[in-house]
Parts: sequence; structure tokens; C-alpha cells
Amino acid sequence: MRPLFALLALSYWSASLLADDFSPELVRFKQHGDKPVFTAAGSGTWEVKIRERGWIHLDPTADGTDSAKPKYRMWYTGYDGTREGIKRLGYATSADGIAWTRHKDNPIHAQHWVEDMSIVPHGGVFHMFSEGKDDQAQLLTSRDGVKWQRAGQLDVRKASGEPIEPGPYGTPTAWLEDGVWHLFYERSDAGVWLATSRDLKVFTNVSDEPVLRPGQGLHDRDLIAMNQIVKHKGRYYAYYHGSAKGETPSLWSTCVAVSDDLRTWKKYDNNPLLPRELNRSSGIIIRDGERFRLYTMHSEVWLHE
Repeated sequence: MRPLFALLALSYWSASLLADDFSPELVRFKQHGDKPVFTAAGSGTWEVKIRERGWIHLDPTADGTDSAKPKYRMWYTGYDGTREGIKRLGYATSADGIAWTRHKDNPIHAQHWVEDMSIVPHGGVFHMFSEGKDDQAQLLTSRDGVKWQRAGQLDVRKASGEPIEPGPYGTPTAWLEDGVWHLFYERSDAGVWLATSRDLKVFTNVSDEPVLRPGQGLHDRDLIAMNQIVKHKGRYYAYYHGSAKGETPSLWSTCVAVSDDLRTWKKYDNNPLLPRELNRSSGIIIRDGERFRLYTMHSEVWLHE
């Protein structure tokens, strides 16, 4: 009986550790309402459709009553609905994260192709890492979140210091800690690589192998891209999306993985976080007080709480 008891105890302990890796507030979400909280403006506008990852930022010091200091900000990509149509930057604000008001001067940045962005506020400046034309990662900066300047295309190098091979490198996801910028990026959705920089001028791969690969299940069998890093209870969580090739239409799913060092990742056993058939991707998680909210951004914005 003692060996059996010990085995059962070990199984229970292992299951508890697995559960502790992913707190319920990070993985259990229900859809808010019966419709998206934000959609494209539609025909006859500059944003016939919206696409890819947008970005939502919450100001914990704002109470939602001052329009000059919005509690929620959203940046998103609008375009004419065609594949070749230029992707431009839109902006909206909200007091509650549900009802959104578009900026009167949208698109707020029309002179460059901007899509699939992540934003890191630092030193009074918003740093936007996004895709430019042909899936080339770039950096834009702004002091107010409305007027943006393009700093240029990101210089990413192999671990040896040589430039990475020509081709797409997109869905840039940035994390800043202890003076080091961590840049996660994908190459044709075949995997996620990590490069670091201290000056935002040159990013060098920590390894020339991906730190996150497809293949957990049908939901991320062939394709994968990272959307966001959050730190919770001392650990890092990567929200990412994945898909399988050969499906029509393509179904993308929102998933999560955990890490202690930003390099070695363990995927959540119960991925995806939402039913695959919903086709909701480009997930962004926001902490508002004690609650966590999950927004999926492509190709309309749904809220899950």
C-alpha cells in the first residue's frame, strides 16, 4: 500500500505543479456579450477592414473621466480590404475597454505601412515595434501615442553578429527588463526567435534556433507567432497564436506558454484558450485591477473576461 500511496501522492503533486504554472486568471476566459467590442468602419472609409495584432494599453492612473488622459488606448491596422492595400495606423480610446471612440484624425500615421504592432512605454516614450511592408520589422516612437515617427527597420543579427538571412521577419514582440530589450519575432510563422539589444540599434539572436516552435496540436501544428509577454507572480507568460496549413479557411487559435528565463517555454496543456472554430487570434491580455481581460484583435476585437 505504501508504494501505491507514494505514487498517488507524486501524481497529485505533479498535477498541482502543472496547475500552478498557469493560474486560472491567465487561462480561463468567457466571451463578453454577443458581439465584438470594435470592428472596422467598413465600406467607404479608409478602414474597410482591420487586421493582425493591434495593441491595447491601460493607464492604471486614469479613472476614465478625463478624455485627455484615456484609461484605455487602442492602436490598430486599417486598410482597404485588399491584400496589396497599404496598411495604416488607427487609434481609439475608451473609458471602460468596451465602448471605443476613434480618433478624429484617423489614420494617425499614413505615410508608412504599419501593422501587427506591440508597444512598450519607456522613459515617457511609446516604442512601437511593428511590421512594415513585406513583413519587415520596424520601430516607431511617440510621446503622445498619436504623432509617430519612424525610427527605421530593425537590425537583427545572428548569434555570430552576421545579419539574418533576407526575408520576412515579423510579428515583433518586445519586452524590456533590466535595461535589455528582448525582441521576439517570427519568420514566415515557422517559429519564434529571440534577439536582444541594449541600444535599440542592433538586436542579436540569443540562439539561431527558435525559442518557440509549432507542433503541440492541430491548433499550432505548422504555424506560430508570439503576440505578448506578461510577467505574473515572477514568471513570464507568452500569449501566442498558431494554425495548421492546408485548411480553408485558415483557423488561428490563441494559446499561452510559460517560462522562467524568456528562452525555454512550456506550453499550456489545455491550449487553445478559446474554441478553435471561433478563429480568434492576435490575443492581448490586460490587467485591470484584480481582473484580467483577454482581447483577440484579428479581424475584429472581441473581449473575454
